Amino acid sequence: MSRQLPPPRAFGWAMKPLSSARTAFRRLPRGSFELTIEHDLIRNVTPRMLAWWFGHIDGTMHYQGREYPRYLVWHPTDHVHWALAQAAPGGGAGVGSHFRIVEAFGGNPRHWIDSTEQVTKLDATGIRLVRRALGTEVFSLEHWFEADAQGTRYRSRMQVGAESPLGQFLLNPLLQRRLFTADMGYAWLRHNVEEVGNFEFFLPELYAAEAGN
Repeated sequence: MSRQLPPPRAFGWAMKPLSSARTAFRRLPRGSFELTIEHDLIRNVTPRMLAWWFGHIDGTMHYQGREYPRYLVWHPTDHVHWALAQAAPGGGAGVGSHFRIVEAFGGNPRHWIDSTEQVTKLDATGIRLVRRALGTEVFSLEHWFEADAQGTRYRSRMQVGAESPLGQFLLNPLLQRRLFTADMGYAWLRHNVEEVGNFEFFLPELYAAEAGN
């Protein structure tokens, strides 16, 4: 896929700023990156809605009088493409499925990601995605959902690289030079704060229409 961003979607949202969340970026002892976020409260969005979203992220939706791929509604500038690269054993998006995710953090082609990851957890408590190379887990992203009276408390943790001798001396330097630089890590923190905050703008309405409750 060429590094061609789709036109920005003018939804009129004021996306949440980085300062709305508590974020951290550190290098672990063997050199892998760890990025963590404690997001601002996601108002009027429940953990059940979030689990439904990740299980039904494919396809299109009507928003502001037009039809869009759902993934492009989720972030109006950074998202490029999403595909179910491999279905779950029971079909569809679920544990055991593989998601292909294409995005450019900050709408910047230099921060381009085109990655296929396996879903190892998906329920009302959260979702976890992993990618392996040479038999080693080299990427993980986990989101935790916790119900609140006004919505959902949402936490995220990404690890890029492996905390092992193989990671320290081979995988981590390669990943950080060629696929996921430190600059991309800082750009991802802002990107994820924005996309998680965007759930407030569209997910309650979509869930009511599609899930019927």
